[in-house]
Amino acid sequence: MIQPEGSSRLSRYRRVFYGVSEIRAGWRLAIFLAIVIALTSATNLMVRRLLGGADATMLFLVREVMDLLIFLFVSFIMGRIEGRTIADYGLPWRKMFRAEFCRGVFLGFASITALLMVLRLVGVFHFGAIALHGAEIWKWAIIYALVFILVALREEFRARGYALFTISMGIGFWPAAILSSAYFGYSHHLNAGEDWIGLVNAGVFGLLACLLLRRTGNLWMPIGLHMAFDWGETYFYGVADSGNAPPGHLLNSTSSGPAWLSGGTVGPEGSVLCTLLLVVVWTICSGWFREVKYPAPQSRIAAVAS
Repeated sequence: MIQPEGSSRLSRYRRVFYGVSEIRAGWRLAIFLAIVIALTSATNLMVRRLLGGADATMLFLVREVMDLLIFLFVSFIMGRIEGRTIADYGLPWRKMFRAEFCRGVFLGFASITALLMVLRLVGVFHFGAIALHGAEIWKWAIIYALVFILVALREEFRARGYALFTISMGIGFWPAAILSSAYFGYSHHLNAGEDWIGLVNAGVFGLLACLLLRRTGNLWMPIGLHMAFDWGETYFYGVADSGNAPPGHLLNSTSSGPAWLSGGTVGPEGSVLCTLLLVVVWTICSGWFREVKYPAPQSRIAAVAS
């Protein structure tokens, strides 16, 4: 039976935009990014007008909150279009701050502690004296815990939330994870004092976070890992974090020696020993968590069908 010419054109048009069951992944990603860019531009303009005289800390916190809310809101919109929830994109609220998050916190603090101990053994790092006393210890510990929970939530969901899910539907999880991690590493290039080893390590950390997402089924363990590693660097041990060294640290630690080994202005993340640490942690986690849980089975079936 010969189809009418108009019907044939409509069919070709549909194949461009639709797979078997839904809008193709590339178009969904384009819609998502268009809304995110529009809302980000609007909120940046609003922040500049309303908080033009605010200090750098206030602006940082406001932008972190606004950016997280934008990505959550646009992911919610896309979920309504696709018949999915935020949990499908890696952030189930029912598992918030529960066992997987706690495992991530343990792994993150243990990782930064192990890295600094190795740096101490090779003579390029020195644990300093205690810099805080009394109530100041708990005040700064809580402040930095809250700040880094926000930072980890924002960075993990931004880099490994809706976009990673959608790209993986189009080209597969690990190719999408490589793209996501490359973006995550590059996104640190504007940090003060950052160098190429630090950028590479940020990208490798992104791959580790993708592995944990893949094997645990959600982002809560990567969020806990990310939060505790940053908290350990900035507050507990008092070292630079991606080139940033804010006040309020527990220890007055110092580094010396060649930057490629000590991390230099980047902090421990800029050391080649951090690269080795990430490989070791990857190996441990790969053996620890063996089952593939993300994306959910029904999502993997939909990806094959499209």
